[in-house]
Amino acid sequence: MHLKYLQAFAVLAEELHFGRASERLRVAQPQLSVWIRRLEEDLGVTLFDRSSRSVRLTESGYAVREPILQTLASARLIRRAAVLGGSRIVGQVNIGYAGASSREVLPPLARAIRLAEPGIELKLQSLVYGGSAPTQVAAGVLDIAFSRLPVRNDHVNTRVFSYERLLAALPSDHPLALQGELDVRDLANEPFVTFPATQGSTVRDASFRLALESGFVPQVVQEAPDSYAILSMVAAGAGVTLTLSSVSHIDRPGLVYRELSGTPTYLATVIVSARHNLSRAAGAVLGIMEDIFPTPEPPAGRVLQ
Repeated sequence: MHLKYLQAFAVLAEELHFGRASERLRVAQPQLSVWIRRLEEDLGVTLFDRSSRSVRLTESGYAVREPILQTLASARLIRRAAVLGGSRIVGQVNIGYAGASSREVLPPLARAIRLAEPGIELKLQSLVYGGSAPTQVAAGVLDIAFSRLPVRNDHVNTRVFSYERLLAALPSDHPLALQGELDVRDLANEPFVTFPATQGSTVRDASFRLALESGFVPQVVQEAPDSYAILSMVAAGAGVTLTLSSVSHIDRPGLVYRELSGTPTYLATVIVSARHNLSRAAGAVLGIMEDIFPTPEPPAGRVLQ
């Protein structure tokens, strides 16, 4: 059972198209067919249903997919250990991230790890919302993840690495855009664009909390999956939103940001890690993260917990 057969399976299982898979593997399509057939012969099962119009995984194909992906990941670590034989630590660390605040730290983190521990391979997983990160870390799906407080999971550790201030975003031609800052109560009768209610967005939760404290429930007219989409809709005049200082670099024609009056309100962004069974590689990455992203002093204002 050759690794090239397993790699061929992995790519074809993702593409479900012999032409695209052979292009990715940089082999002729007949050669790819031979590798898949030989793997099926080795295993004694049919892995793909093939027809002139489609390629689909069989039940056996679904069953072996995850073990094959794990085997290929182990093979990469073996090669890495061979090449970096002098490295102190060799391993893979799965990191989950979501939102602008965590995306900005990934490049310097990757660079620092490459310099300090070249034997560690980072596997980055984009999450739709950081609120799901603690559960995935506790379940062992992720080693480390970025999320926001509050984190109510007794099986993970958290450490604050940044604070994000809540702001208002609104269309540039909106009458409230003429004001230098806004009271949350100014938005009571405005249509809101925000994250879906069912996905555990901490930004949506914070927005509703501030609104309720100001005596109203936001009138949500449109939901969108990420800050870029939300702010684009605000710029188009669909409504207003409460957002975070970490996304204020997003510049859309017709979009303005305004500070909220009164005591500044912040969300704390945290690094989440498993409380138990932390791998040596993950522990090393946490140490590097603490060096390059030390815990900041709490800001002068209110931090939502």
